[in-house]
Amino acid sequence: MSGRARSAFRRWQGNRPFWGGLLLALGGAEILLTEKAPLKVITHIGMQGLAGYLLPTVMLLCGLLLLFHSAQRLFYSIVGILASLGTWLTSNLGGFLIGLLLGATGSCLAFGWLPDQQPRRRLLRRRRAPSTTPDSAVS
Repeated sequence: MSGRARSAFRRWQGNRPFWGGLLLALGGAEILLTEKAPLKVITHIGMQGLAGYLLPTVMLLCGLLLLFHSAQRLFYSIVGILASLGTWLTSNLGGFLIGLLLGATGSCLAFGWLPDQQPRRRLLRRRRAPSTTPDSAVS
């Protein structure tokens, strides 16, 4: 990846809840893939067969919408966490807990993301920078 492409991706990534949306989408995809597993691997499809496919699809869509339309991040993250928790009952115990944990973590990350927050590296550099000593502040 060239330097300009990498910096463009970093700017794009910094303007949205990237890791939250990615984890939520991966959780939904993982649950959908475990539903397609062979019959010996599947514990149960769930109370209703349709809900077993609907909730992971909603998780996947919320994750993608968080990535590409982050203005409504609070709504998408709340719907994502509700869908993630609902998969516990409807889809193989939430994709054998992996999809459930990925979706819940991603939703929480997206909910807590602030669009105007300064990058952490600058804050750490500021804390590490030598501060003025009390003697130099007096003079």
